[in-house]
Amino acid sequence: MKFKHLGTTSAGGYSVNCSLSLSYSVSLLPYLPGLLTAVVGAGIGGSAVAHFLQQHFGPRVQIDVYEKGTVGGRLATISVNKQHYESGAASFHSLSLHMQDFVKLLGLRHRREVVGRSAIFGGEHFVLEETDWYLLNLFRLWWHYGISFLRLQMWVEEVMEKFMRIYKYQAHGYAFSGVEELLYSLGESTFVNMTQHSVAESLLQVGVTQRFIDDVVSAVLRASYGQSAAMPAFAGAMSLAGAQGSLWSVEGGNKLVCSGLLKLTKANVIHATVTSVTLHSTEGKALYQVAYENEVGNSSDFYDIVVIATPLHLDNSSSNLTFAGFHPPIDDLQGSFQPTVVSLVHGYLNSSYFGFPDPKLFPFANILTTDFPSFFCTLDNICPVNISASFRRKQPQEAAVWRVQSPKPLFRTQLKTLFRSYYSVQTAEWQAHPLYGSRPTLPRFALHDQLFYLNALEWAASSVEVMAVAAKNVALLAYNRWYQDLDKIDQKDLMHKVKTEL
Repeated sequence: MKFKHLGTTSAGGYSVNCSLSLSYSVSLLPYLPGLLTAVVGAGIGGSAVAHFLQQHFGPRVQIDVYEKGTVGGRLATISVNKQHYESGAASFHSLSLHMQDFVKLLGLRHRREVVGRSAIFGGEHFVLEETDWYLLNLFRLWWHYGISFLRLQMWVEEVMEKFMRIYKYQAHGYAFSGVEELLYSLGESTFVNMTQHSVAESLLQVGVTQRFIDDVVSAVLRASYGQSAAMPAFAGAMSLAGAQGSLWSVEGGNKLVCSGLLKLTKANVIHATVTSVTLHSTEGKALYQVAYENEVGNSSDFYDIVVIATPLHLDNSSSNLTFAGFHPPIDDLQGSFQPTVVSLVHGYLNSSYFGFPDPKLFPFANILTTDFPSFFCTLDNICPVNISASFRRKQPQEAAVWRVQSPKPLFRTQLKTLFRSYYSVQTAEWQAHPLYGSRPTLPRFALHDQLFYLNALEWAASSVEVMAVAAKNVALLAYNRWYQDLDKIDQKDLMHKVKTEL
């Protein structure tokens, strides 16, 4: 078990038999005379859904993607000394099948991995330290925590094997109109109940000790979500799965996936803020008016399909987006998001704070924390997004670029605690993940006939791959609804149906 700071990682953690094509072949389609589609948001969800919509509807679909910021959303970089570093989602899991598919499709490459050791810091000392020897790491886990780590692995593996069914369902064209329907198709009532019970409660039931939860599980959840083991079990299981497997990133920056998909799709990217979506009807078909504003002024256009691919929540300026003309009215602005600040610090680590007076002896590149040093969650010696063959990680006594993840911007006194001195500090503030427990119900993907909320799935679990899964689901949902193929929507007992189709 390798506990690393993952940033926002993708879901998946185990070898499951999913050797199948992720593309959904479509037979001869009726001619689509200018099927107009709007996607609000150009992050991984918006970019992926644009790609999947074109994949299913064909090249005649016209796609406008509205983005008020930069393409990539929470996949972003910051420049330090003419090198670029990830400031958003840092890595993906090896079984992130949609992301793997995108990278191959776009001709991108995996970034070369630069190995570094990890540790968990408890405020006064390290509660767990990784070594260079796998068997010694396992022995230390057993010595400190008994078989809790094995019970954790078994619990996560059971969840992930069921979650990976989604790829088979999507390969056969099945879609879901709500998050609860999707979860029920994968894990029946067990998955739905896992959104209502905490990680700690679920792990204690399978025999994981409270000490292991406090020391290790909480550290991984703080690194991934900035939250504790009181968060729901389903989102926690997805995070813990990512902490146990091999990770990868995109050479040149993870955001290249977003820009690459939009370019491949030939989507029209409109740099503007969408202010409202208004329902109109024409000849029995819904027609949506999307109003937006940019530096030129206010304008609007009409669309057959609209996908909201940005979070709708109480803390987001996107929540200024209003819906008009719908009966009953659309009100999906429940719940809050967890703020996260990423600080890229170019400087000299204060290894004495971690119990190493001689900086040359400090062995760790990744530091996770328990709940006690509350002013920061993780600290990583990071590599640039372009890694040459001769690149080497900076030694601990050298000035390096460190990524600090914290719930709030760091004060100068806190920076002085972590660093002996530093040349620069650059920050990115994110509404990174849902604040789990702040929303009473799971949202729906389908807000109206052809109006969809892609980010609904974040309220079950939040990661790059989860957004890609949601994008595929929304594209299939739009396609099946457009052609009234209702047998492909919200079907139960899909494992049996899929087996009979093979």
